[in-house]
Amino acid sequence: MKKVAFYTLGCKVNQYETNAMIQQFVEKKYQLVEFNEQADIYVVNTCTVTNMSDKKSRQIIRRTKQINPNSLLVVTRMLCSSC
Repeated sequence: MKKVAFYTLGCKVNQYETNAMIQQFVEKKYQLVEFNEQADIYVVNTCTVTNMSDKKSRQIIRRTKQINPNSLLVVTRMLCSSC
């Protein structure tokens, strides 16, 4: 069974979107694992409102490739006006 892990930065809208993506992966029979565990796919759902959030996003992206350099990394970025 393939494994997927998620990391969310940002507001409640991002949390909602991540939960929707998780549901879709679970329906396709992916096993959800913690972000610091080995996974086949890592999804980083980011928010880019401030320079600090951009910095945190880059740090998480780099850490992902350290956990499993052979994984597929998907990064989504939201321009949120409510954050």
